[in-house]
Amino acid sequence: MDTEDNVNVSKPEQRWLPLESNPEVWNKLVHKLGVAEEWSYTDVYGLEPDLLAMVPQPVLAVLLLFPCSKNYEQFKIEEEARLTKLEQNISPKVYFIKQTIQNACGMMALLHSIANNEKIVGPGILQKFIHKTKHLSPDERAEFLESYTELADAHSEGAQQGQTEAPNLEDDVDLHFVCFVESDHHIYELDGRKSFPINHGKCANLLEGSAKVIKHFMERDPDNLNFTVVALAPTLK
Repeated sequence: MDTEDNVNVSKPEQRWLPLESNPEVWNKLVHKLGVAEEWSYTDVYGLEPDLLAMVPQPVLAVLLLFPCSKNYEQFKIEEEARLTKLEQNISPKVYFIKQTIQNACGMMALLHSIANNEKIVGPGILQKFIHKTKHLSPDERAEFLESYTELADAHSEGAQQGQTEAPNLEDDVDLHFVCFVESDHHIYELDGRKSFPINHGKCANLLEGSAKVIKHFMERDPDNLNFTVVALAPTLK
């Protein structure tokens, strides 16, 4: 007979509506939550130097939406095994949160981009979240997010805006967001589905460094065109 101590009680899976890759929707959402109006998300129209030059500087974060293909999933497994053995150097300044909520990768990328640039956040829901989770582990941050209904409600409102009809809550999405930030002159890939941040080495310019890494994502799936790049940069007047 099972006792209260040995019954395995699992938490119900949380699912959020996925955010559309739409800087206009994101900006409305994060500005409402406390991000300074002087900073906004903007589309990056290509990875060549002349197109990167069109993006306002300095860029604080780069977000990538890409297809979760079989090639990528296999690479992800091999990468984690290699980096676990290598024991890469990760700056303690990097804010990293695990993703435990299905379809929440858009919000995870926004959180990674903002929490690693806390200077742009004023009073509001995001500042409160960052302050309460700053000294927690990545798993503890994820657990806190699961119960942070204020942010969940704001996310739900943002997910129902945009140019396309919001999918059903139960739908699985085969596209995924990751975020790139700079810390201690190194570029980091932050993906809540991974066990840890990925240090991609030294970089003098975050946008240019991210473009080089993103090209490797695209090379793994050369026949897929579903790649979207967005930068967190100064708001154009």
